[in-house]
Amino acid sequence: MKPLVLVLALSATPACAQDLSLMLDWFVNPDHAPIIVAQELGYFADAGLTVAITAPADPSDPPRMLASGQVDLAVGYQPQLHLQVHEGLPLTRIATLVATPLNCVTVMADGPVQSIADLKGRTVGYSVPGMETALMGAMLEGAGLSIDDVELVNVGWSLSPALMTGQVDATLGGFRNFEMTQMRLEGAEGRCLFVEENGIPAYDELILLANPQTMDPDATARFVAAMERGAHYILNHPDKAWQVFRDAHPDLDDELNRQAWAATLPRFSQSPGAVDHGRYARFEAFLRDAGLIDATLPVSALATDPGA
Repeated sequence: MKPLVLVLALSATPACAQDLSLMLDWFVNPDHAPIIVAQELGYFADAGLTVAITAPADPSDPPRMLASGQVDLAVGYQPQLHLQVHEGLPLTRIATLVATPLNCVTVMADGPVQSIADLKGRTVGYSVPGMETALMGAMLEGAGLSIDDVELVNVGWSLSPALMTGQVDATLGGFRNFEMTQMRLEGAEGRCLFVEENGIPAYDELILLANPQTMDPDATARFVAAMERGAHYILNHPDKAWQVFRDAHPDLDDELNRQAWAATLPRFSQSPGAVDHGRYARFEAFLRDAGLIDATLPVSALATDPGA
């Protein structure tokens, strides 16, 4: 019996860790907490994985690098995923990181814009053409306006400075957990007009992507399970989790990231692998109605639960 026990014990423990490369959507920040905590607490290692986490030089790089096989996994955004799949990129959502929209129309709290309808004749700054301008058009339409009723200004990544200096009257594309905090710390009070309260279907802001043509289903399922452990640890031990995150990235130990951490915690998915089929189907229908796609795809073409 002893040789059999030995064989079973060996088979239950990976002989060597399986390597996975993960590219974030941007530099490390509290939005990525479940991934970083899972890495630092050894949850990926427990799952027999060695995960190499990198940040892109350009935030548009990760999906295309994933599609071309340069990385195994990437952090992306649900709205962009729909368009990328329709463009023919081999991508699928394997997990949800941040389960609510973070995007918002940001205005000055004491300014003349208090609703989407107040944007008529005013300037709106944005950073990424395409999806953001489509979202703006849909929100304006819901307020009885059209995209021609505003002036869209590409301000690059200087969303908050453009708003605070009066270059624009509102911005779209800033995250409510960061830009609003940044403005407050700089002495300016902003107000968020939530996209999901102004005609945009609710969606997953940050998601994990894989290439369905090349992904290892077993390794992917183990990755998602380990990330879920990270999300649960953050929920149960928020202060200790912040210490883990801060110790891993001491350059982020400042007031902006501390406040952004607290603002982001309620938004992490606690069941990251689960797919909300209705949510993905509704967003497909929204994109079709907005004229961004010709026909809708089944949810199975966009998202999967690797642990199902």
